[in-house]
Amino acid sequence: MKARLKAAAARLRPRSLFGQILCALLGGLLLANALGLWLVVDDRARLSRHMRGEYAAARIAESIALIDDTAPAGRARLLRLLESPATSLSLDEPWYEHAAPVDDEFEVFADKVQERIAGRYPHQVITLAAQADRPPPAAGNPPSLRPPPPPPPPLADLLPRAPTSNVSTQARLHDGSVVTFRYSPPPATAERPLRVVGSLLLVAVAVSLLSVWGVRRLTRPLDMFARAADGLARDLEQAPLAENGPREVASAAHAFNRMQQALRTLIQTRAQALAGVSHDLRLPITRVRLRLEMLPEGPVRDAIERDLAEMETLIDDTLAFLRAGESSEQPSPTRLDALVEGVADDIAALGADIEVHGSVAQPVTLRPSQTRRCLANLMDNARRYGGGAISVTLSSTGSQACVTIDDSGPGIPDGELEHVFEPYVRLEASRARHTGGSGLGLAIARAIARAQGGDITLSRRPEGGLRATLVLQHRPI
Repeated sequence: MKARLKAAAARLRPRSLFGQILCALLGGLLLANALGLWLVVDDRARLSRHMRGEYAAARIAESIALIDDTAPAGRARLLRLLESPATSLSLDEPWYEHAAPVDDEFEVFADKVQERIAGRYPHQVITLAAQADRPPPAAGNPPSLRPPPPPPPPLADLLPRAPTSNVSTQARLHDGSVVTFRYSPPPATAERPLRVVGSLLLVAVAVSLLSVWGVRRLTRPLDMFARAADGLARDLEQAPLAENGPREVASAAHAFNRMQQALRTLIQTRAQALAGVSHDLRLPITRVRLRLEMLPEGPVRDAIERDLAEMETLIDDTLAFLRAGESSEQPSPTRLDALVEGVADDIAALGADIEVHGSVAQPVTLRPSQTRRCLANLMDNARRYGGGAISVTLSSTGSQACVTIDDSGPGIPDGELEHVFEPYVRLEASRARHTGGSGLGLAIARAIARAQGGDITLSRRPEGGLRATLVLQHRPI
């Protein structure tokens, strides 16, 4: 179960740098806003209770003094004038000796009452029962002239009602009368907290949108570098990166442009060196051939001619390998089916038993001559070392076109499947010297494929033999 939860979390976790930075930033922002909202609402509630308690305590202290200064005959009328929705007054309740103490939320109120009437009137701040549970008037005290509260609607009696928090203050006047103040603070209005929540949500949305824009702007250069690096392998002549933005981004773009220029210079220098080597090597070989014509026929002359032919083949293959991927040939939409069938006909003319299956419906953008050489190298290897029977299959999946070449030869050990792509590598078990070749055919084929955004892989067939798979991209080069 734990492993499945980890796997699910890994699937939900964003893989891109943009997504990870955005999740971290927005997660921290939402957490900070939630904590800030809780602190603001809690602080507003505390401040509201404090201010209401202080105001009620001041009003109660003034009312006690006013009632004490009023004659007993006029106190009933005064009580009605002093009452408010949160405070009710009574002169007909006894002094409660064993009442419950006040709750913690009314400590501020009790302290303020203590500050204002301490030493002037005996008093106590206690918790009493609800207004409906008030005991009958004490003997000798005039009944309250307040009108009875209106009965609740029938539906209200059927619904459960939460008990109202209340606190009562009793003070003994100078003539011995007991005045009781029942204070029930009104519930906090929901409008203001909702306004605070709405304001914070608007701020969170605004900051989130700004964060998305900022993170996207900061991570966009990484996408730009990735696209530029991917295109660099296919086209060294692509436009340089714009050297603007933050200092680090501009510096990285400048370094990338310098690297591109250095690679372009290196390739040009190598091309000039290749041209010089080709000329300097072929000229002595040509002189040797001319002098060889002066020698009489015989085994020595035949051996020299074979050595010269092998030397020319080695030079041609080496130059082809060094030039692979840097052809001046422009890519163009090409029917891969026709290209493969043409190469298959050439290989069949050399004595191979070759069959072509499948097709690729859409044209593929590639370099036709280079791709033809790549296919010829793969099919010729299958002819030389695969027993003569070759099966070529074309297929298309999404943005890729695949050419699979199967032979029925001895195959290649698993540990050598990548090693044979290195230059001048020949496996003596199946590629003896008398078969010809310089060990550059697969290296040239892979270099041509990779220069066009594709690749070549080798694998062992379960029924025996070797499978070479050429993958080309449909996208333009």
